[in-house]
Amino acid sequence: DTKRAAAEPGDTVALAKLDPVKTGDTVSSGKTPPAALAVTEPTPPVLAISIAATDRKDDVKLGQALARLHEEDPSLVVVQNAQTHDTVLWGQGEMHLRVASERLRDRFGIKLTSHPPGIGYQETIRKPITQRGRHKKQSGGHGQFGDVVLDIKPLPRGDGFKFTEKVVGGAVPRNYIGAVEEGVVDGLARGPLGFPVTDVQVTLTDGSYHSVDSSDLAFRTAARIGLNEGLPQCQPVLLEPIHVVEIVCPTDATAKINAILSARRGQILGFDTRDGWSGWDCVRAMMPEAEIGELIVELRSATAGAGSFTRTFDHMAEVTGRAADQIIAAHQHAA
Repeated sequence: DTKRAAAEPGDTVALAKLDPVKTGDTVSSGKTPPAALAVTEPTPPVLAISIAATDRKDDVKLGQALARLHEEDPSLVVVQNAQTHDTVLWGQGEMHLRVASERLRDRFGIKLTSHPPGIGYQETIRKPITQRGRHKKQSGGHGQFGDVVLDIKPLPRGDGFKFTEKVVGGAVPRNYIGAVEEGVVDGLARGPLGFPVTDVQVTLTDGSYHSVDSSDLAFRTAARIGLNEGLPQCQPVLLEPIHVVEIVCPTDATAKINAILSARRGQILGFDTRDGWSGWDCVRAMMPEAEIGELIVELRSATAGAGSFTRTFDHMAEVTGRAADQIIAAHQHAA
């Protein structure tokens, strides 16, 4: 090892005892203001794994360790999947994620379990229906009573969920309508195929109540029952997320990339030469999220490590036939 009093541009040096210094900080002697340096953003991550502490008591420790790793290496990105509740670690490739996992184990003492990230499947309906939901329970003293009539109909793709009410004559008192909406949301959390339901409008049109036994809980339960009984009759259909993928690769590898995309259910939108990069192309395609997981591995193999890609969510699309059956069966088996 050689100690040096100064470093010139292009030198690689190691500095000790800089715990307060974070990646991206500018270090100076303090005698003169540091020169403004260009801020470089980390390359968007391309590969992910879902991770969890083997011992649940290490959950808090894992969160703190991941925050520290991201602070030191901003190209490691941690995302909490709201649908699957998984902790997803994103990185630049297999080696990057492997090293991060080893650091969590060796440096922070956390044993991990890992698996491929879950896909954000949803479901929707094709057919409208009117369905009654009724909850009645008597067990001494005050009972529980709620009764609702719901119009359930599909919405255009991407419209999400809408709740409306058209109750007349006080059939359902207004103070219970909020509870009905909550029950509808409960029922949409898991549809007949096992996934969250979207692109659906539910309208409360009628119902009845009991002056003593009705309550928020009773009407919330009645609405959930109505959804659970009505949705299977609405021709449910599976939806999968579709992304726009942009791949940058050497021109002599473009044919291989097109073949890889086609094999992964990709719909090629076109390709152009990359501006300012002689001998490089940019290929654009629509791809299901389920097919993107290991794409970077094949891409780097086909381009001798030179290719890269970015992706952007575009829309949800129907999955039918055998592919849908396999996805639903796998989801039910894992539940």
